[in-house]
Amino acid sequence: MTGILAVNHFLNGSKYDELHSHIISAAKKMNINLIIKTNLELAVKEEPADFILFWDKDTNLAKRLEKKGFPVFNSSKAIELCDDKAKTFIALDGIVPQPRTLIAPKCFFKSDMSEFVSNAVEILGLPLVFKECFGSFGEQVYLCGSFEEIINRITEKPFILQEYIGESGGRDMRLEIVGGKCVAAVKRENKNDFRSNVTNGGKMTPYIPSKEEIETAIKACDTLDLTFGGVDILENGMVCEVNSNAHIINIMKSTKMDIAPLILKEITENIK
Repeated sequence: MTGILAVNHFLNGSKYDELHSHIISAAKKMNINLIIKTNLELAVKEEPADFILFWDKDTNLAKRLEKKGFPVFNSSKAIELCDDKAKTFIALDGIVPQPRTLIAPKCFFKSDMSEFVSNAVEILGLPLVFKECFGSFGEQVYLCGSFEEIINRITEKPFILQEYIGESGGRDMRLEIVGGKCVAAVKRENKNDFRSNVTNGGKMTPYIPSKEEIETAIKACDTLDLTFGGVDILENGMVCEVNSNAHIINIMKSTKMDIAPLILKEITENIK
């Protein structure tokens, strides 16, 4: 069996190299010939493959490959829903618990959002969490303690404002779901930042999730059409974010659970 590991041409560094090499190695042990191709390469030349493991967020490319008949995992729909925090919230609204969230009205350039922000402060209280709709590793996410601070964060980019769950400040649980099952979980804690991301200095420890947390994570992944995904759950049981291609190396180092072969096994069983 031959597959393509689709990655972003413009993201480089040791953490990406380590991840890609590990997935390729896991595939080789399963007798899968997994070839790495970037989104730039795939944009101009198609390659034959039985499936595409799409470890990127280039949803236009993923959609084009799906239209050509390639089985793509995760699907373009799932990646798109997870990549945009506003779309994630809308899809999960009423399905799983989430912090109260307001989505900024669409604008086409930097605009006066003072009326929206004033209403948001009244509804959500202060401090609140400012999140640009697109971003990874906790970037473009800020805890804002005043009206002015929120206003100063606003650019022409889409954003959401979210209730701050103080009891979970700097702490959450990451549950890895593959094929509708929880295969690994960690507790993340950052004593110096309200964001728990390891990239921002957070630490991971193995965690045994509750039945309710597992059910919430599985429901979130099912709703978002994810074959595999990482679900971040706050200490009050609310879903914070869902990742369509979470960085599985960190969770493997913490739990000793190798998720790569589980993902590959799920994919190959789906295309038989």
